Amino acid sequence: MPERPTEETSGETVEANGPVPCRVVVCRDCCCGSPKVTGIDHAAQTARLRAEVPVRISDCLDVCDQANVIVVQPSALGRAAGGRPVWLGLVNDTDATEDIIAWVHAGGPGATPLPDILDLYAFTPPRRTVTS
Repeated sequence: MPERPTEETSGETVEANGPVPCRVVVCRDCCCGSPKVTGIDHAAQTARLRAEVPVRISDCLDVCDQANVIVVQPSALGRAAGGRPVWLGLVNDTDATEDIIAWVHAGGPGATPLPDILDLYAFTPPRRTVTS
């Protein structure tokens, strides 16, 4: 089973008593963030996201056929409004990265509707079953 996100950084300072912002989980392991996905500067993509939004780096999220995968988690306000994490796959160009940043700045899941352009990247991850 893939590990949980292991690193957390932020391009913004969040007040200790302030609202919890949207967070972006970036898959970086066997396929995502590797030379297997060509034509993208993976380090630059991660750095750009970190400069703008809170980012967590995850080991494999187990949806390699959708590499590069980014999950936008709702803010506290977005979750209170019913927002759920949004999984985005095939995020392999700078325009998509900029669209994600803009959506997170606008409020993200639950607070702001998913922009039509990002709807092209959205997918439902497969359910995991636990076997004994």
